[in-house]
Amino acid sequence: SLSGQKEILGLWLGDAESSKFWMNVLSDLKSRGANDVLIFCVDGLSGLCDSIKSIYPKSDVQECIVHQIRNCSKYVPHSEKKEFCADMKPIYKAVNEEAALKALEEFEKKWEEKYPHAVASWYKKWDRLSTFFKYPPDIRKIIYTTNPIESYNSGIKRITKTKLSFKTEDSLIKLIYLVTQNLEKKWDTQIRNWGLTFNQLMVYFKDRIPENY
Repeated sequence: SLSGQKEILGLWLGDAESSKFWMNVLSDLKSRGANDVLIFCVDGLSGLCDSIKSIYPKSDVQECIVHQIRNCSKYVPHSEKKEFCADMKPIYKAVNEEAALKALEEFEKKWEEKYPHAVASWYKKWDRLSTFFKYPPDIRKIIYTTNPIESYNSGIKRITKTKLSFKTEDSLIKLIYLVTQNLEKKWDTQIRNWGLTFNQLMVYFKDRIPENY
C-alpha cells in the first residue's frame, strides 16, 4: 500500500487459476475500492497478465524474476546449475534495459544450444520481465519478486499441511483467516527506505497519487 506496509486485500478459492478466475478476483478488488494499482508483480500464472490489463489498463506488470530463474534452471543438471544461474545474474542486475539485453545476448550465445527453451523464455516474456528497469533501484527492489506473497503462502502451508482434510470450504477459510491475523502482527514496519521510495513513486505517478496523501 502507499503507507509502505504489507496488507492482505482478500482471499479467494478456485478450482483452477484461469483467466475467468483472475477476472473475478480483480473485478472484486476494484468493486471494493481498489480503483487503481500502480504496479503488479506476478508469478506468470496463466491468464493473470491479460486479466490485469483488462481491469487495470494503466497498471504496469512485472513478472517475478525469482520465478523466472527457478523455472529456467529447473531442468539444468546440478553440475551446471550454479554456472547457469550465475550467467543469468548480469541480465536482471543490469543498470538499465539496454545493458540487460546485451547480457541476455551473451547468455544466449553460451547456453542456447544446450537449453534453447530456457533462453527463449526470457525473450518471450521480456516485456513483463523488464518492466522494473523503468524505475530507480529503490522501486526495483520492491517490485522485482513476489517473495513477500510466497512467504505469506509458506506461513499458511505450515499450518494447513498438518490437517489431513477439511470438512467444508468455510472451515479452511476460517483457519487461513486466523493464521493471517497472526502473520499480520509481524507486518507493523514499513518497507526499508520507504520515504525515498514513495517520493520516487510520486514522480513517476504524480497524476495518480493524491498530493495530500
